[in-house]
Amino acid sequence: MLLTVTGRNVLLPDFDLPRPATINIDLRTGKIIEILLGYIGDKVCNKSGDLHFVDAGDKFVLPGLVDAHVHLEEPGNQDWEGFWTGTQAAAAGGVTALIDMPVDSSPPTTTPGNLDIKRHSARGQCWVDVGFWGGAIPHNQAQLGPLLSAGARGFKCFLVDTGIEEFPRVSESDLRAHMSHLQNSVLIFHAEMQNASSSTHHQLDPRSYQEFLSSRPEELEVDAITLITRLQAAYPSVFCHIAHLSAASALPIIRAAKERGLKLSVETCFHYLCLSAEDIPDGATEYKCTPPIREDSNRNLLWDALVDGTIDCVVSDHSPCLIEMKGLERGDFMEAWGGVSSLGLGLSLLWTEGRKRGIPLGQIIRWMSIKTAELAGLSGTKGQLKMGHDGDLVIWDPEPEFKVSKEHLYFKNKLTPYEGMTLRGLVHKTFVRGRLAYDSALQDGFKGLRPAGELL
Repeated sequence: MLLTVTGRNVLLPDFDLPRPATINIDLRTGKIIEILLGYIGDKVCNKSGDLHFVDAGDKFVLPGLVDAHVHLEEPGNQDWEGFWTGTQAAAAGGVTALIDMPVDSSPPTTTPGNLDIKRHSARGQCWVDVGFWGGAIPHNQAQLGPLLSAGARGFKCFLVDTGIEEFPRVSESDLRAHMSHLQNSVLIFHAEMQNASSSTHHQLDPRSYQEFLSSRPEELEVDAITLITRLQAAYPSVFCHIAHLSAASALPIIRAAKERGLKLSVETCFHYLCLSAEDIPDGATEYKCTPPIREDSNRNLLWDALVDGTIDCVVSDHSPCLIEMKGLERGDFMEAWGGVSSLGLGLSLLWTEGRKRGIPLGQIIRWMSIKTAELAGLSGTKGQLKMGHDGDLVIWDPEPEFKVSKEHLYFKNKLTPYEGMTLRGLVHKTFVRGRLAYDSALQDGFKGLRPAGELL
């Protein structure tokens, strides 16, 4: 069976701007088997009832997005988030593949056995394709090779306390032990360095966002990234990745490392590009995340670094929790659980902010699809509309505006700092391997559909 998708605005990898094209997907394999330049509209012939036809018209046909930093938190904390709700949120936002972080599930993904438990929990629940990062914690370096063999895409570690007993931070000596066991694999860093000033900070007003911001200064990221680049020079076969960069003052270190040829990549997040500290009210703990959202001047420097290639990609770091864990009534930034929920809103967020800055759609897709697929080791199958790639695509209208409300949120705990914000751009349909995974015309977007995702 064949799925044919045609439109006047198809974003192909060889062209900077969308153009008329027609894509054929073999539904038996889920692969793109043919791409023809030109829009065929309703001229298509239905061959022996096997041809499924989607006419996108003037809407845009985009490659499915790849979000390489998502906390789905199941098993163990599925009341925070889970595979079913999290992957529905992803599909509704045009994300067709995501990589789950190892830290917030119980057990965490730090051994092959724990990865098996997570995979068992995920089976049959995923509306998009899902892969898994493993965890690097003290004394588990012997588990890294077996985790890779079991399917982990790479590893995440923390240089600062996580607040989770089963996932402690690593020291420099831990990192040296881990990096000596890794060859041509990805090691992802939560790049804030624990130091005396961060652990002994004396709060004056726990409801003050500025007080919280001062408790996580940029120097924590600068110190961590300095250590990472020094270690990478000693272990050059390890591919290092900086998660959720928020501190623009670390950019010179990153630029220098890349100029030296170190295998270093960097991500930032929607909240660091679309929100500013000056606009965060005191007590509004839905904005709390670590590293924190910084000032508008810092945000502009992050955008500049994206454009010049110092920062490689943009991810959600969707990190939800029970709403009561945010302590909205108390508004205590020091006690509230950290994390911003945004899964499903990313394309609209980046498009809304990016077009103000003259950023073309093709560049946004590069940051959200091509480069994230490369990070996760999926560039041979995901992130672009190419022959031989998976038939992951999105029918998207860039023009409509909407005000974010709970009805636009498919993730489990419907709390986000973006509620009430006016965004532009709506996903109409999402296809995973040629199978319809979301349709805005259906009740709740999913009625009558079945989960189409596979485990990567």
